[in-house]
Amino acid sequence: MELNKVLSIVGKPGLYELKAQTRGGFIAQPIGGGNKLAVNMRHNVSLLSEIAIYTYGEEVPLKEVFQKIKEKEDGKEAISHKESKAKLAEYFREVMPDFDEDRVYPNDIKKIIHWYNILIKAGVTEFTIEAGTSDEDAETSEPEEVQSDQEKDKE
Repeated sequence: MELNKVLSIVGKPGLYELKAQTRGGFIAQPIGGGNKLAVNMRHNVSLLSEIAIYTYGEEVPLKEVFQKIKEKEDGKEAISHKESKAKLAEYFREVMPDFDEDRVYPNDIKKIIHWYNILIKAGVTEFTIEAGTSDEDAETSEPEEVQSDQEKDKE
């Protein structure tokens, strides 16, 4: 499964796989099983391939963060996303020592770790954007930042 087919839908738990496009939206299925659902254009949806994490340098695509977690955990699940905020931040600091602590909120870290664990449980171990896409192609597209719920409320 490629990250450009994995979705996060605001208001719905977990991650979803893009199955088909329709005239007014698309069909998605929960990763790990479950009933397909129709998602229309009014839903706030993010492709994991389009998400990046703020660092003090440049933004790091989510696939690279997942790869670093995978390397740290030898391809196994990470700590639970239900751990304390302090423990999650400490863990994330080990994976991404230069993440911007002012712009990456505890809820963002919780989501990233939860998403990683969902993908690992589903057997996704390669964090690619597209089969056959080179790293040069991936670098030319601008990923969107993880926008926390707090930032959304400000808008």
